This record gives sequence, C-alpha cells and structure tokens, in this order.
Amino acid sequence: MRGKILATISCLAIISMVSEAVAVEWNVSLWGKRRAFTEHVEKLAELVSTRTNGEFRLNLSYGGLAKNRENLDGIAAGAFEMAQFCSGYHPEKNPSLTVLELPFLGITSLEMERRVSQASYTHPTVVNDLARWNAVPLMPSPLPQYNLVGVGPVPRSLGQLAGLRVRAVGGVGRAMKFLGANPVALTASEVREAMLGGAVDAVAFAPHAHMAFGTVETGSWWTTNLNPGTVNCPVVVSSQALKALSTSHRSVLISSVDEALDHYVANYQGKTMSAWGPTLENRRIKKVTFSKSEISALRDAVNSNSLQNWMQENMVRDVPVIDLIDLLLFVLTEIQNES
Repeated sequence: MRGKILATISCLAIISMVSEAVAVEWNVSLWGKRRAFTEHVEKLAELVSTRTNGEFRLNLSYGGLAKNRENLDGIAAGAFEMAQFCSGYHPEKNPSLTVLELPFLGITSLEMERRVSQASYTHPTVVNDLARWNAVPLMPSPLPQYNLVGVGPVPRSLGQLAGLRVRAVGGVGRAMKFLGANPVALTASEVREAMLGGAVDAVAFAPHAHMAFGTVETGSWWTTNLNPGTVNCPVVVSSQALKALSTSHRSVLISSVDEALDHYVANYQGKTMSAWGPTLENRRIKKVTFSKSEISALRDAVNSNSLQNWMQENMVRDVPVIDLIDLLLFVLTEIQNES
C-alpha cells in the first residue's frame, strides 16, 4: 500500500513538473496605471489565462519594463513579448502608422477607429514597417477625438489658441501648429509635471487620459468640439514570441482579440464617458464651444495642408503614401455607406 501511495505521489509530481514546463508567460510593457486605455489588454490577459487553464499568462507591467517611448525598442530587443505604444511618440520609427493620425479624418466613433485601424494593420506596408522592430500588430487602442484642457484665460475663438504651448503629438500637433499654437511632444506620463510647472498651457488628450494623468486637477477650461483628431496606439507582440507559441496558445490569443476590444469599447462608452461629465462639473471646468463655421473652416484648411505635408515627409522615407491613403478612404467610405 505504501508503495502505491509513493508511486501516486511520484506521478502527481511528474504531472506537475510537466505542467510547469509547458506553461508560457509573456511580459507586457504598458505605462501609467490601469485605465480605459489598457482595458483591452487587461481583458485579453484574463481571457488567455482562463481559456488555457493558466498555461498561458500575460504579466502586465505598468512602467516596470520600459518607458513608453521605448516599448517598440524593447520588442525589437526581445526584452518582453508584448507592448503598447503610440505612433506619434516616434513617427520616424513607424511612419506608415502615422496616416491614422492625420487630423480631421471624419472618424466619429470608437468602432470606426477600431475598424480603420484593424484594416490598416493588415496592409503589407504597415506589417513590414513593424517587422523592422520584430513586431506584429495585434490590436488597436481605439480613442475618441482629442480636446484640450487648459489653464489661464479662457479662449473664446480659435484665434485665441495662437501662441499657447499645447501638449499635442501626431496629427493633433499638426492641427495645433496650423492654429498658431506651439505643439509640445510630451508623453502622457510627462504631462502632469509639465502642466504644474507651467511648461504647457494646454493638453490635448482623450477624456480618460485627462482624468488618469491629472490635467483636470489643474486645468480651468475644456474645448468641447475642437475634435482635431486622435493618436493611434497599437498593441504589438514579438514576432519571435508569437512563432514560439504552440498552435493552441496562438489560436487562443488571436481569437480573444475581438472580445477584448468589445470589452474595451463598451467600458469606454459606458464607465469612462459616464464619469467624464461629472468630473468636469465637480472641478468647475469651463466648457468652450467654438462656432461651427470656425471648426469647418479650420478642418478644410488643415486637411489640405497636413495631408500634403504628410505625403512629402513620408515619400522621402519611401512610404507608399497613396496606397495607405486609398485604403483609409476605402474603409471610411465603406463604413459611411453602411449607415
């Protein structure tokens, strides 16, 4: 009897060792803290672990693995297996993605942003662009249109934004420059200190980031309808790590993306936006709404100027700009025809 018990214990130990041997853990580099912007990654980690009975786990690190401007480099170096980054932080590293940050594209919902991004991520130019960094695009982080939270005198017209130092990257920065403002390319993590220290007069963010990074704690006014654009922030995985996954683990990862994005969109439209209005009211932040004629004139002027500049900049980098723009317009037209 004692021999059978020992044999059973030995078998269980071997099974446990085998289980531990096949378990896979990926390190995921994020920044800031858990917020609406990272909910799809949080959900993906939950789904992957549940659907593999814990055999495949995503270990999420908020700032512990790399700085946000270094996440793409970390993927390239094999320092971690998954990361989130914003293309506007380093457009020279991912020029093909910057087409998604052009201002005033006419994207009016998170679902539109999601579809346009996912379509663009499959374009060979984008795939090859990211492959230079050992990265494979996994999913977007759809964000609503940006608006400004600022300090100082409340602007009553677009002209009064001229001369302001505005934290803005990508296409939003282009739009601010056209208005005569001075765009300052800070990452989200740098904004609080810059605003408190007087280095910037206003910050362009989506609502969740204004709450998460403290601009509403300092700001006195908010633009309700500037809507100059947004940033594109993909979640990518290491191509080597993806290839090393078993077929079943890879299938679970890829098949869980849509559910993770559904959760992200629902959370943003529900929990985040429900908190935004009361936050502005509680902080007594004054709402600034520009006239429709001003916004329309700005959009028309910026579109022509920014598109031409973007094309010139990226043709020098041998980016097939026409192909990328054609795809973008095709998807936008497709979405509009469905409505």
